[in-house]
Amino acid sequence: MKRPLVILGALALLVTAGCGSSAPPAEHPSAQQTGAKLKGSPPPLKALHDQANQLVDGGNPALNDRIRQLRGYPVVVNFWGSWCGPCRDEFPIFQRVALAQGRRVAFLGVDVQDSKDAAAKFLRRAPVTYPSYTDPQKKIATDYGLIGTPSTAFFDRNGKRTFLHQGPYQSESDLESDIRRYASA
Repeated sequence: MKRPLVILGALALLVTAGCGSSAPPAEHPSAQQTGAKLKGSPPPLKALHDQANQLVDGGNPALNDRIRQLRGYPVVVNFWGSWCGPCRDEFPIFQRVALAQGRRVAFLGVDVQDSKDAAAKFLRRAPVTYPSYTDPQKKIATDYGLIGTPSTAFFDRNGKRTFLHQGPYQSESDLESDIRRYASA
């Protein structure tokens, strides 16, 4: 009888660890610092920065249209949800990398199975330099073949999807390596 309890306890611990998360760090660059860092971005990338933290409707057609508008630039699309612990853990990595590379790489988000209120509240606490497309019914995620969130899709400069990373990034260097390998090549 003790063995099933041990297994159940271990499963509970794994589920709790997967769903829990540390909150994104409270210290973010100010809007002024972000603006200075991204100053001089080409117009298509500046348009993304002008929509920072916005939640955009329109589903797959709107996302695909935006990716077409970004031809000539590598594109990184991060699928996330405010309810997703691993997404919250990985968000600071995207914050820093998007700020560092935002003048030459396009970043977009897709907020999966979330309410706009919960997502907007999360983005106020964890701001990013790009917009996120809403996907409350998981239609975009399904079209992309996602197993779950977080996931990240990479597009080359011609708008061709080159790679889908499923699962969270653990470090900035891992994300930067995939950008070089799958989007910037």
